[in-house]
Amino acid sequence: MTVLQQQGAAAKVASYTLATAGTARKNAALEAIAKILTERQAEWLSANAEDVAAARGAGMRPAMLDRLTLTPERVAGIVDGVRQVITLPDPIGKADKTETRPNGLMISRRRVPLGVIAIIFEARPNVTVDAAALCLKSGNVCILRGGKEAIRSNRTVTALMREALKSAGLPEDCVSLVQDTSRETANELMHLDAFVDVLIPRGGAGLIRTVAKEASVPVIRTGEGVCHLYIDSEADLDMGAEILYNAKCSRPSVCNAAECVLVHEDVLEPFLQKAVPLLDRNHVELRCDGRALAVLGDRGVPAEESDWDAEYDDYILAVRTVKDMEEAIAFVNAHGTHHSESIITANYFKAQRFLDAVDAAAVYVNASTRFTDGGEFGLGAEIGISTQKMHARGPMGLEELTSCKYVIYGMGQVR
Repeated sequence: MTVLQQQGAAAKVASYTLATAGTARKNAALEAIAKILTERQAEWLSANAEDVAAARGAGMRPAMLDRLTLTPERVAGIVDGVRQVITLPDPIGKADKTETRPNGLMISRRRVPLGVIAIIFEARPNVTVDAAALCLKSGNVCILRGGKEAIRSNRTVTALMREALKSAGLPEDCVSLVQDTSRETANELMHLDAFVDVLIPRGGAGLIRTVAKEASVPVIRTGEGVCHLYIDSEADLDMGAEILYNAKCSRPSVCNAAECVLVHEDVLEPFLQKAVPLLDRNHVELRCDGRALAVLGDRGVPAEESDWDAEYDDYILAVRTVKDMEEAIAFVNAHGTHHSESIITANYFKAQRFLDAVDAAAVYVNASTRFTDGGEFGLGAEIGISTQKMHARGPMGLEELTSCKYVIYGMGQVR
């Protein structure tokens, strides 16, 4: 067996123990993780500093460096997230459907773990802990494969979490890290059907599409985020400008950040007059269609066709003029990634039409797309934002990390 196959086999064995561990044991393990990350955070921060220095030397973009960087405040937030997961209801064993058939059979549908979840993600060391915590609480074992940029951070924090698991009486292999970050191991993980039940890619569009295309393991697509704001002719333009600024600039490297603003032709000039000074605070590059460029002059640059499908993960925004809401809806459905879309309007009926017609996991009226998040939705945390329709859609919290099992009680019935 290869090293990864051995890792997968160990994970599968651990999954049978974790599936029946019970809420108290899982919560004790999570508390042990929170405690060790607090007490020994200096080790994690030191490893992360090495990753950040190497990435900066390799020319990583500032927005991506921000994703990679840990601080004591961010570690505290991650630890707080683990403790929030402890407080969440355990979905395992919950019966969401029970009925007694005419023949006397009592049939119940119960929530059970998916099993072994493999997660391929990029330079975000917080994902390592977030994913492990959610998997543990939902009774799933996880095999984590992060990007090379965060390998020191991931090795350190995984070692700490495994130590915590052991202290809580659960198998260390409930959480494991693929140590080799080469493409070969990623490809092998995509085909580890004998041991992995579900594969979840978290990262840029390129990673997600590659995994979805190449994997033989079932894949849940998450995180592709070409998100739009549509500024309607009946929008409050001041509110729209503030929402756009938040959606683009509060954290441009995340999947729920806005990448394109669609502006009704009747309010194009007054809206841009209000929005551009806000976007100037972060020196946002504006890639514009002809009509928007005519308004902005040298402040914008001509958009290319590829800009209408781009996930920039940076301080870059595509700007397009539309004649009405129907054109905006058609454009969003053609160019979006079914993640998060928003309309800014004071017209109730237009808002309802947009909500009904736009094909996305989350659709907003007069609010920023940045709210698409497990914590913001009251799920406590999420392992990703699913942009597909099978199994789960939107923020994937604990319940979305489960499957079902039918349990049947009989009294001698035969068919």
